Formats: sequence, C-alpha cells, structure tokens
Amino acid sequence: MTVRVLVTGGVRSGKSRHAESLLLPPHLSSDTAVTYIASGPQRDDADWAARVAAHRERRPAAWTTVESTDAAAALLTSTAPVLLDCLGTWLTAQLDELAAWEAPESHWGPDLDARIDALEAAWTKASHVVAVTNEVGWGVVPAHRSGRIFADRLGLLNQRIAAAADRVDLVVAGQVLTVKGEA
Repeated sequence: MTVRVLVTGGVRSGKSRHAESLLLPPHLSSDTAVTYIASGPQRDDADWAARVAAHRERRPAAWTTVESTDAAAALLTSTAPVLLDCLGTWLTAQLDELAAWEAPESHWGPDLDARIDALEAAWTKASHVVAVTNEVGWGVVPAHRSGRIFADRLGLLNQRIAAAADRVDLVVAGQVLTVKGEA
C-alpha cells in the first residue's frame, strides 16, 4: 500500500515527533528499518548539532540516517519506509547552493524549479514516505528579501507536495489535525 503523509506546523509544534510516530508501532513493526533523510544544509553550529543529536537519540536503532541535500535521489534509492525531515531545511540548502539569497531570481529560479520538480517526482514514486515541513505565511510578510524568498518558495513547495500526498497533518502545540485524508 502506498502511503505519503505530509506533516506541517510551526517551529517546535511537535511535527517531527508526530512524523516519527507514524513510522512506529502500531503503524509499522518495531523492527522495521526506516530511512531518515536529514535534508538540511551542513552547519557548524552547536545549537544545530544539539537539535540533530536530540532527534537521533529518540529514533529506534533500526533507523538509518542519510544526510543529503539531494532528497530526491535519497527518496528514489531507499528501499525502506522514509522520513524526510524537513522540506524547509531542504529548501534552505537548495537556496544556499544556488546562491539565491541576494541574486536575481532569473539567475537561480529555473534551477530551483528543476530541483523541486525532481523532488516532487521522487515523492510521487515513493511507496511509504512521511515528510515534515514548516508552515509559513501565518505571520507578517518578512522584512528582508531572503525571508520573502524562503516563505514564498516554501509555501509553493508545500502546496505541490500536499497535492500529491495521501494525507496532510497539521500540528499545532503538539495537537494533530488531519486536513487531508484519513487519520
């Protein structure tokens, strides 16, 4: 059975913990191998490292972590159920790689669109995948160009992935609301 679930919510809403729970009993057996795709940019930052360590500690030993900014390739090569965490950090890595933050969109837009197309294609081919993303656009319009680029592009990416998802869960203050599909 094909299962594609998108889990969205704000920062520290509990979305990653909820996404992980969808790949644990009773959804899968306790010894099921899961591929965890950490798709964010590599950072030399103690706070970031602590977050990554906390996530790793709560995952079962049977889970394998793949750190890659090429989430499409990682999705296509995994033979196990996948947790992709997170589309926001993936997008940040893509924008970093394309030097998009200050450059005109005409310089990086087509390349980013191709990467998003590849990710969406891999998402639709995956047989069992849960992806985490950040919900954007509920606050003020960002004052800086980089914030507007990120919010605009992540909002569009989320719409595309949600359209191809079997289910979309919104997590707010640790509470889950299924907005598409069945819980």
